[in-house]
Amino acid sequence: MQEQVAIIVGAGTSGLAMAACLSQQSIPYIILEREDCIASIWKKYSYDRLHLHLAKEICELPYMSFPASYPKYVPKNMFTQYLDDYVSHFKISPMYQRNVESSEYNEVSKRWFVKARNASSGEVEIYCAKFLVVATGETTNPYIPEVEGLNTFTGEVLHSTQFKSGKDFKNKNVLVVGSGNSGMEIALDLANHGAKTSIIIRSPIHILSREMMDFARILVKYLKPSLLDSLVVMLSKLVYGDLTKYGIRRPAEGPFYMKRMYGKYPLIDVGTCKKIKSGEIQVLPTEILNIRGNDIIFKNGKSHPFDTIVFCTGFKRSTNLWLKGDDYLLNEDGLAKPNNPNHWKGKNGLYCVGLLQRGFYGASTETQNIANDIKSIM
Repeated sequence: MQEQVAIIVGAGTSGLAMAACLSQQSIPYIILEREDCIASIWKKYSYDRLHLHLAKEICELPYMSFPASYPKYVPKNMFTQYLDDYVSHFKISPMYQRNVESSEYNEVSKRWFVKARNASSGEVEIYCAKFLVVATGETTNPYIPEVEGLNTFTGEVLHSTQFKSGKDFKNKNVLVVGSGNSGMEIALDLANHGAKTSIIIRSPIHILSREMMDFARILVKYLKPSLLDSLVVMLSKLVYGDLTKYGIRRPAEGPFYMKRMYGKYPLIDVGTCKKIKSGEIQVLPTEILNIRGNDIIFKNGKSHPFDTIVFCTGFKRSTNLWLKGDDYLLNEDGLAKPNNPNHWKGKNGLYCVGLLQRGFYGASTETQNIANDIKSIM
């Protein structure tokens, strides 16, 4: 058994930021990471055309800015290089291929005991520490919903984490299921490469441009949230017009209200709307009823044949399966239960980072708060 001061679970962006903040306070730590690299969602499980949707200055990790030469909206390859440089700068050395199977707090020793299976040796290793930081992220385990007849589908079925580029799908009929930012951008990439693209958009969504998001980031300091929402919705209507004729409805609640209340991000349009209006991307405002061979039957009674289905249906977190004895910090879906601003702190030296759907900026603040809190207790 190896005793530590702090154990970080997860070497994604939140885990790396946590490591840097602990280093700045001279607090010893280890990072346990189930994959064989840092930030695997970026390095292994994201599509080629991915860029940061927000300006680089609000996406940088603590204590290290992006290089001045980087563009405002950083592409995937530059972002992963930044992360590699971050790891080198702060001398972060994750312990890779350690899949945490359980963690439990011992009242007698006042320590967290963590069991992790070493994928290389197959052995279970035990670590203990006074502090435990859950930094496993929002994008943990790819989720594909149960669909009747999916096992009969004769084409290719992918999750968004398996999609790389639309170039392999030219002239194919492709259905994108899920209309979050990944779904909309994957649909765009497919259409750009000549795929016959359809996307299911069954819920009302807010569509904003990058410029609108930048504008809102400035105005949030001066306007009430409700007024900011009204202004941004008005701008969206002016830029995109009435989208109901294309099968897209706007929610009654404002985009930033929905982000605060439900963790639902507005869609950042990078060209998808233009393709929808031109007919290059068809919107299906319905749900799948069942699948028979390559025919997909929808709840509106229509059916269409497809060659490929790309499920952009998000992720499930597995923290509740291995984190024992916590009924305060995380909910059943592995997200933070307490409200901002104290959502990052649990009981008995337990913390979480990057689990309140507040993006890079939120995680950066959380990691600095956690490091300061640990330092004050030590």
